[in-house]
Amino acid sequence: MTRVVAGAAGGRTLRVPPRGTRPTSDRVREALFSRLEHLGVVDGARVLDLYAGSGALGIEAASRGAVTVTLVDAARSAVDVCRRNVAAVGLPGIDVVHQRAERYVQDAAAQPWDLVLVDPPYDLGEPELAAVLAGLATPGALADDAVVVVERSVRTPEPTWPDGLAPSDRRAYGETVVWFASPT
Repeated sequence: MTRVVAGAAGGRTLRVPPRGTRPTSDRVREALFSRLEHLGVVDGARVLDLYAGSGALGIEAASRGAVTVTLVDAARSAVDVCRRNVAAVGLPGIDVVHQRAERYVQDAAAQPWDLVLVDPPYDLGEPELAAVLAGLATPGALADDAVVVVERSVRTPEPTWPDGLAPSDRRAYGETVVWFASPT
């Protein structure tokens, strides 16, 4: 069972796709959002949640005050679950997009993102992740003070950061490591 940890929809349970996803644990989400709120990047933010799965990360951001949230996933089952979860929590400003993350970031954002949550399957190859991060580093994709969060297994190497995006922190929680980066 996955639930929204805090905010306007705190405590609400979320559906999870039947297979092919690895939901971020409540403990990791709580620690992650505590760090993001400390950095002041959630309230009023434009949030992009790539590889959304159940949408738990993006919905958590919306629950904590993000103005707009875009959930992106390539799997039809994940998109359907995201739509059901968005309807169930009833928070405004959340869109669900059925598209590959690599493709989605190639298109310029109408406005720069303030927070980008990248939680791909642990078996996603580093070249594919590097392509997504390179798309985020293109001019106009991120606000000057944006934060990009990449969640991976502790057994995977540090992401390959493209020019224009620099790591600023690393936090490990059991089998999960969370990387933070900002535009340079």
